[in-house]
Amino acid sequence: QVQLVESGGGLVQTGDSLRLSCAASGRTDGRYVMGWFRRAPGKEREFVASIIPSGAHTSVADSVKGRFTISRDNAKNTVSLQMNSLKPEDTAVYYCAAGFMIGSDPREYDYWGQGTQVTVSS
Repeated sequence: QVQLVESGGGLVQTGDSLRLSCAASGRTDGRYVMGWFRRAPGKEREFVASIIPSGAHTSVADSVKGRFTISRDNAKNTVSLQMNSLKPEDTAVYYCAAGFMIGSDPREYDYWGQGTQVTVSS
């Protein structure tokens, strides 16, 4: 079992930056693909970014490419999402997820955090 806890959400203005963190505990040892997803009000859960266990490869959704960066620190069992140039359409609950398969489908991830709210005002 893996437990995931997100932090770092908040209320910011358009153009601001925010850094989300996800702390993993339990059976981690850096072997999971880690991902970030988000769900805006009235919308489906949406893929944001993922990173393989070694950190050597990342994948980022087109909607956030060039603005968001995913990274991980296996020694600390954390994964981060650096979000720059935030827009009102980035407003959502952001979820951290862990799984064994790299991909953008939420069904490919086995463990989920409770989410952290990000609100971007215009």
